Amino acid sequence: MWLIALLVPLLPTIFMVSSLYCGIVSILCHQALAWALRLVGGEACVKSTHVFVFSNCTHGKGDSVLETFDLYAETHQSLCIGPQIGEILDDVVKSVRPLWVLELRMHCGYSSGRLLRLLPHGGRLITVVLDPVTADLGEEIILVAGFKQSQVQFLPSSAEAIPTLNSFSDGINLVLMDHDSQQYLLDLLALEREELLCPSGCTVLLNRGIKEPMISEESWITPEEESIPTASKQSIHL
Repeated sequence: MWLIALLVPLLPTIFMVSSLYCGIVSILCHQALAWALRLVGGEACVKSTHVFVFSNCTHGKGDSVLETFDLYAETHQSLCIGPQIGEILDDVVKSVRPLWVLELRMHCGYSSGRLLRLLPHGGRLITVVLDPVTADLGEEIILVAGFKQSQVQFLPSSAEAIPTLNSFSDGINLVLMDHDSQQYLLDLLALEREELLCPSGCTVLLNRGIKEPMISEESWITPEEESIPTASKQSIHL
């Protein structure tokens, strides 16, 4: 009882400190979860996700596949971006209406499905995924959702994939970076160096694992990124 009496006066301070650092804690938890799953259970998590979605969704219905992903994430650990960030992604795709989208990192096809279902006629998705098992399972989920193989192309690591993308003369209109955050700047500079971003403007989405997005015009994460030309017109930090 004496301990409770001692803590009661400190509650306002505890709440204030918690609110100040909740954002930092959220980032650290997201990064720790990602690291742990990749270290000990990344492949198993992808397989478990695939089995659940494949068995419980309505085949041929993209929205049903996404809803089943979200249902799985309610009771299991998942690296999918989830419905909250997913809705922000939807709004961006509707606004940009990109013909070419580059997705850096795929987790069993969740983000890919959200992107594909909103692309305009003739739009295509290029997704970079390191693990061949994840690529195979993600491709199957994409097909289950009703999309065609011709709409999506799978490539290996970004370092190997980016130099091979120069065949797209019109340039990439939208880039979703959801891989290693340490690679964000390096890959963005590589895309610019290879002149792969659409000259008329390219929207770049950076998933930092934060619930509220930050949108900035010609604004980047670090001072070093000021060297990126203005062809990359907008970055959205998720």
